Amino acid sequence: MRKLLILLLLPLLAACASIERVALPAPEPLAAQTWTPAAAPPGQRVNHGAWNSFLQTYVAADERGVNRVAYAQVTDRDRARLDGYIAQLQGVEPSRLTRDQQLAYWINLYNALTVDVILENYPVDSIRDITDGALSFGPWDRPLVVVSGRTLTLNDIEHRIIRPTYKEPRIHHALNCAAVGCPNLMDRAWQADTLERDLAAAERAYVNDPRGVRFDDNGRLILSKIYIWFREDFGPNERAVIAQISQAAAPELQARLRENPRVRAYKYDWALNERRNVPDS
Repeated sequence: MRKLLILLLLPLLAACASIERVALPAPEPLAAQTWTPAAAPPGQRVNHGAWNSFLQTYVAADERGVNRVAYAQVTDRDRARLDGYIAQLQGVEPSRLTRDQQLAYWINLYNALTVDVILENYPVDSIRDITDGALSFGPWDRPLVVVSGRTLTLNDIEHRIIRPTYKEPRIHHALNCAAVGCPNLMDRAWQADTLERDLAAAERAYVNDPRGVRFDDNGRLILSKIYIWFREDFGPNERAVIAQISQAAAPELQARLRENPRVRAYKYDWALNERRNVPDS
């Protein structure tokens, strides 16, 4: 029934962000999760070195501050290393990790899988071009990995593990969907030791970037669609979302939000976050 409703709403999805929420999974935990309990410190360290090296090699900011990936430049060797890293993460038992180690693990796994999916289907103009049938909006329901004996999709990781387990709204500034409108794919791996600092930095960066929050030439407030897609994670209503955003806003933006807190539109750029014209090394 849900799929039928989504199909009927397809013509409207591009225009109405509130309707797009219908297509998103609810933040409900997977049944019989075995990894939710976190281990006591020090937990088990996970080596994210291969992913860190990949990001430092292929991710760079453009003139607008958008972190872009040089997908076309990825060598066969580095692609194999990325696949090896993903295989390594599948061998990790999340219940042996502390809470911060778990969250860094899931963020890195999600982002690495997203990049891997793009590479498997490259060239594409948008991740939404990678579909699995008429009712598919992208690759988010595609089985990709097995963790603790359970096959997982990107939607499983985001909506059925991270969101209901950690209840951390800033996660939406850390997970990257390979789109220009998305918060930046960090140019290094997430680490438990710097998790809080990096989450705060990612939130500030996006809120103070036009992709996240901006006023148009007529003074109308425009927000990223992530603030309506996942509104319940940021607050119970639009006013609460603005209050959450204001906490991370620079002083000038804070003042404008106080003066004009009414959201006029939600926008999002689904173009691929591709880094073009990169010289060969």
